[in-house]
Amino acid sequence: MTPLAIAFTPNYFVPAATMLKSLLDSSSDADSYRVICLVTEDIPDRMKDKLVRLGAGRLEFEYISLAGRLKDVYTDPRYTEAASFRLLLPEILPEYKSIVYIDCDVIVRQDIAGLYANLDLKDNYLGVVYEAPIENQAERFKALGCNPREYFNSGFLVMNLEQMRKDRLTEKLLDACKVDYLEFPDQDALNQVCKGRVIALSPVYNGIRTFFLPQYKKDFVSQYSETLWEEVQKSGTIHYTGGKPWNLFTVKFGQWWKTYDSLPAEIKEEWTPVGRAPKIWRLYRIRPVQMVIDAGLNILRSIR
Repeated sequence: MTPLAIAFTPNYFVPAATMLKSLLDSSSDADSYRVICLVTEDIPDRMKDKLVRLGAGRLEFEYISLAGRLKDVYTDPRYTEAASFRLLLPEILPEYKSIVYIDCDVIVRQDIAGLYANLDLKDNYLGVVYEAPIENQAERFKALGCNPREYFNSGFLVMNLEQMRKDRLTEKLLDACKVDYLEFPDQDALNQVCKGRVIALSPVYNGIRTFFLPQYKKDFVSQYSETLWEEVQKSGTIHYTGGKPWNLFTVKFGQWWKTYDSLPAEIKEEWTPVGRAPKIWRLYRIRPVQMVIDAGLNILRSIR
């Protein structure tokens, strides 16, 4: 059984369920997951029961409340405590040697159980996907003391909890987060503290927004390759690092809504889509309309 950590609140229940549905869809029927849910408030029993039924015997759940554990770390109002609970995993899960962490604004399109079973982290702290630095990002990464070509996104991690405990990494990470100049506090801290102790994974495991935009293809290919660009477009896990598809039209908009549509009705009833996104989806799901929209967007993005 593959251990998996996620963090969400009741308001994020449906996106979390959508991510888990995509995880199951991308795994063998023989694969199962032990899902550690990090929460700041109680998840209603009815929601917990619905997730169990969604898993159909392939998902087991444990809920850990971490409310208030990080209240003194951040001064930036853009971020909540839950966004950084991954930093506490080595200490709150002493019985686990390693674990996969996935953000909930993700559509999984790769076999995560297979990756976890075959990845040897040795004495490294993390398995990560490097970003491909664009525009002025390289200077920001250098200011953090990081090699721009080795800065990683923290939305998908394979974590060596045993080694992190041995080296007291949670303490070091929390200390690194106490400064107020970090743009992405937990992610920047992970990059600073874990520098030189990570294993690079294929970009197919964490396709951030820029990995799918043609105007950034040259940056991606410079970091990776043309072959991997094509592989990411075809089957890369989609991480909605910019706008969220349940709020607005964004890259790989249709993939999120298709997975949402496949959820059981009892999960979808927990959330009423509002705003323009569901209206756009009703049009976008019509194949000719989708083709016209995608073609137009690709032209616009390629000339920017």
